[in-house]
Amino acid sequence: MSSEQDYLVRGTAFGDKVRVLAVRSTNLTDELRRRHNTLPTATAALGRTAAAGALMGAMLKGKEKLTIQVKGDGPLGQIVVDANADGDVRGYVDHPDVHLASNSQGKLDVAGAVGRSGYLHIIKDLGLRDPYRGSVPLISGELAEDFTYYFATSEQTPSAVGLGVLVDTDGSVIQAGGFIVQLLPGLTDGEITQLERRLSVMPPVTALLDQGESPEELLRIAVGEDLKVMETMPIRFACKCSKERVGATLVSLGEHELRQLIEDDEQAEVICHFCNEVYTFDRNDLQILLEQAKPDPIQ
Repeated sequence: MSSEQDYLVRGTAFGDKVRVLAVRSTNLTDELRRRHNTLPTATAALGRTAAAGALMGAMLKGKEKLTIQVKGDGPLGQIVVDANADGDVRGYVDHPDVHLASNSQGKLDVAGAVGRSGYLHIIKDLGLRDPYRGSVPLISGELAEDFTYYFATSEQTPSAVGLGVLVDTDGSVIQAGGFIVQLLPGLTDGEITQLERRLSVMPPVTALLDQGESPEELLRIAVGEDLKVMETMPIRFACKCSKERVGATLVSLGEHELRQLIEDDEQAEVICHFCNEVYTFDRNDLQILLEQAKPDPIQ
């Protein structure tokens, strides 16, 4: 893991007419790699999605949270990432053992692994009765372009998204991170042209991070010196699972299912999708859960 801390920067530029966010998510991505034993192409795809999750999570408030689902027709299957406003991120990929030959640019073939056909779904829990759901077709499978398309189409916010993961020869993560630049109302045509010109010549995210540039510097390169930093926050891997939560899920299966588990297997083993933590319930544990699952006697 990198000795540098993962963190995110949020700010504005062009007189508050541009919203900007950047993140270094190297340790987060390497933690995901380690937990899920991802091979390099799968690491890059999951890491890019996790960086996008961290950035989009920072746009939320309070207890709000979101889930990203990338469902392409490539060999990776589904990528799922959860994030919240506190900088907590977790995620997994259906097939972590996917690794493809490099693409024509000599880079990890994320688009080939994700697939060029499918959907990007964003589900936001904003504390309302029904969650917000936005979906767009995948347009490239490279993910940064797909998130750019999502913001323009589903949230009607013209945006530029950069995401990157640099993987070492031993499979570990050297650098990971990303940025989002969003155009808000009030920008002149001249300012938009100036911004587009800067973004078009901006080096890749991982190249800048590998040169030692900070998330703040990424944003200065993207938008110029009038960057106004509003907030910095740590980003970390965090999973909400616990033996108690998993036990509650088993209780919800009902008395019949639990009784069958005890009779057939005498134990249960549950693996959390998000963190790969294994929870084992022996016969005694299952008996306790069975008692909880029995309906209350009628008074």
